[in-house]
Amino acid sequence: MTLSLFQSALGLASGSLVGFTLGLVGGGGSILAVPLLVYLVGVTNPHVAIGTSAVAVAANAAINLGTHARARNVKWPCALVFTMAGIVGAFGGSTLGKMVDGQKLLALFAVLMMVVGALMLRKRSGEGDESVRLGRENFFKLAGIGLATGALSGFFGIGGGFLIVPGLILATGMPILYAVGSSLLAVTGFGLTTAANYAFSGLVDWSLAALFIGGGILGGLLGARLASKLAVRKGALNIVFAGLIFAVAIYMLVRSLNLL
Repeated sequence: MTLSLFQSALGLASGSLVGFTLGLVGGGGSILAVPLLVYLVGVTNPHVAIGTSAVAVAANAAINLGTHARARNVKWPCALVFTMAGIVGAFGGSTLGKMVDGQKLLALFAVLMMVVGALMLRKRSGEGDESVRLGRENFFKLAGIGLATGALSGFFGIGGGFLIVPGLILATGMPILYAVGSSLLAVTGFGLTTAANYAFSGLVDWSLAALFIGGGILGGLLGARLASKLAVRKGALNIVFAGLIFAVAIYMLVRSLNLL
């Protein structure tokens, strides 16, 4: 796809928004990236949009992971178990996703997102077990939830942060700020797996992915800084996270059911 100067500018701006979202709540990047690529930048093939967004989101997540790691917001052992299990799921899910029209499943996924958002609002406190460690009591929870989340991530072509963050909290009881930071390792791993699978089929626009990555660097830095500030206020990050889930879920329902 040959990009005009205007499309290139839109690609940079869209990448900044995706990076900001990833830095702020550890998710939502590729859910936003695909519609931005299709409806704003003008990518006509949805599978190319999914493959390209997977490359960009993985790269932006890796950059944001560095920011959160320096702030010591990453529980590495827990994140590694979750990610390794999820990579297996992401490979299987992305292989199936290339062959299936997922509009009806996207509608079901949007409903699932609303359930997740409601659960996040029920526990508005940002508190949690800051000293959580990997152990026998949470290993299998992390692996099981990671595998399932990775499969959904690969199938729908999303980073999976919307499910990874509450999944990490469910498995370990860690505070949401640590879950956001730790989730970025999984988003990176899932995105790279999906991107490699789509790239093998020639479904990645590398120049557009580079623009997304460039725009995402600045957006990610701003998002990570805001996440740390919101975490100081009790439950503020949970509310932002849940609100973003509801907004994207409603949009997905409208599009997948052809109501717009």
